[in-house]
Amino acid sequence: MFDTKIAIVVRDDLLVWQKLNVTAFLTSGVLGGNASLLGEPYEDAGGVLYTPLIVQPMIVLTTDGAGLTRIHQRALERRVRLSIYIEDMFSTGHDAANRAAVRQYPTGDLNLVGLGLRDDRKLVDKITKGAKMHP
Repeated sequence: MFDTKIAIVVRDDLLVWQKLNVTAFLTSGVLGGNASLLGEPYEDAGGVLYTPLIVQPMIVLTTDGAGLTRIHQRALERRVRLSIYIEDMFSTGHDAANRAAVRQYPTGDLNLVGLGLRDDRKLVDKITKGAKMHP
């Protein structure tokens, strides 16, 4: 149904709360990169309105640190826009601190714990090759 694919890739050695936190932040980054992904509000039979969700399914994958580095490099080589989350961001308390944490590292030295991307289905599959479906 969709020509594109959304993939969230998290480092496999994170604690469960960290995986959930990273997934949530990366999903917001994918949405921030393309506001047209946001659907219409939901409404239950009682007339209560709920906020919209992303219109497209996404896959959550895991890999080790080296795998994240490879996926990051493949995406950069193909000029695919990414959402990133680095380990330092677990100890920051707000967006400006998160951006400052990322800014202090050269591209190749980012301590990645998660990546989010949306692009052509086949391209996303090539970029995320080697990552496994989250159990």
